[in-house]
Amino acid sequence: MGILDKLRGEFIDIIEWLDPSRDTMIFRFERYGNEIKNGAKLVCRESQAAVFVNEGRVADVFTPGTYTLETKNLPILATLMGWKYGFNSPFKAEVYFVNTKNFTDQKWGTKNPVMMRDAEFGAVRIRAFGNYTFKVVDPAKLIREIAGTDKHFTTDEISEQLRNIIITRFTDFLAESKIAVLDLAAKYDELSKGIADKVSAEFKDYGIEVTKLLIENVSLPPAVEEAMDKRTSMGVVGNLGAFTQYQAAMSMEQAAKNPGGAAGAGIGMGMGFAMANQLGQQVSPSAQQPGPPPLPGGAQFFAAVGGQQTGPHTEQALGQLAQQGSVTRDTLCWKQGMAQWTPAGQVPELAKLFAPPLPPPLPK
Repeated sequence: MGILDKLRGEFIDIIEWLDPSRDTMIFRFERYGNEIKNGAKLVCRESQAAVFVNEGRVADVFTPGTYTLETKNLPILATLMGWKYGFNSPFKAEVYFVNTKNFTDQKWGTKNPVMMRDAEFGAVRIRAFGNYTFKVVDPAKLIREIAGTDKHFTTDEISEQLRNIIITRFTDFLAESKIAVLDLAAKYDELSKGIADKVSAEFKDYGIEVTKLLIENVSLPPAVEEAMDKRTSMGVVGNLGAFTQYQAAMSMEQAAKNPGGAAGAGIGMGMGFAMANQLGQQVSPSAQQPGPPPLPGGAQFFAAVGGQQTGPHTEQALGQLAQQGSVTRDTLCWKQGMAQWTPAGQVPELAKLFAPPLPPPLPK
């Protein structure tokens, strides 16, 4: 340090600090040899605290105001230095200005997905992020526990530790709450307050208080979100048949705008009708065309086998089923032209398929 710095230090009689940054938490007031003159002025502004340190020990702490530094307002420092009857010469002490304002927009978020059990989806992985606000409430504890002799201590030097505390408590609190993933958005306020309460005690160990904690978003892995989007889309579509008809109509409209002219429009409309008919049949089984007519030379029957409708069957096919025992006299059958289902034994064309009942044994 040059002679000019030494001389300048001799004439310093006002101790103050104007914060030019937004992230400085502690700033050490520098002077030559740490000498402070008796009667010097200390200016401590709002959102500031001034901490005097003597030989590595925290002594007096000043809140906002203007002070004339004398023995009476430096009781701890006077005791440490043995000033029983006051002093007139300069004394040595380090002065740290601590910023007590709210440090806003501090980010937190999960580095890796958090595993948890959900009542609806089972085991899921979630990510979460948000922001928080904190301030210094115990300047002396912050210096003792965290900053030490750092002459320019910023939020970056402690934010990682605070963020880790928040994430750990968030994971624990969320798992204990057992809130379904789909209901989390409605519980952000409750979760934020609960997590803030859990981290408060640990923050105070550093002389810091969390004044607000917010959850911005809780999200699922992209694959799960994509599946949920598809499920939501199906719910929005609703009537799939009507949606298919709408899509076909839109195709017809686009075909009509084809630069090929009337011929192209006619082809496009034909394709649109064909597509609508085909898709309509796929969506609605009741709209399907009936099967081909029976082969010439024989009627075809439907039979109720095992409680289910089977067929159509030819008489020959029913005869084979009768031999196998699948069709009996009591099996209900129907063919086109019959008014109702009738037991096979009462249908003239099918009665011959069954052997006549054996006569009862002769009496002895």
